[in-house]
Amino acid sequence: MHFWAPEIDPAHPLECTQAERYVLKRLSNGAFVSIRPADQGLEDVSDPAAAYLFHTHEAALRAAGELNRLGSDGFDVVKVE
Repeated sequence: MHFWAPEIDPAHPLECTQAERYVLKRLSNGAFVSIRPADQGLEDVSDPAAAYLFHTHEAALRAAGELNRLGSDGFDVVKVE
């Protein structure tokens, strides 16, 4: 059985045939998460288009899991259409 799909090929992530975009959302206030350019810290934004975009679901889950382990706030992954 063939399980490989070009849109999720980890060896060529920039050559995906279908763009996927995911953002992180804070559970406490519903804000989306962006990265401040000045100090690389997290900041809240109201528009998902202004949030930091992950191109794979796995990367977004990994980031949310790491932030959730830090315990300061809860984070969820949201797919951007």
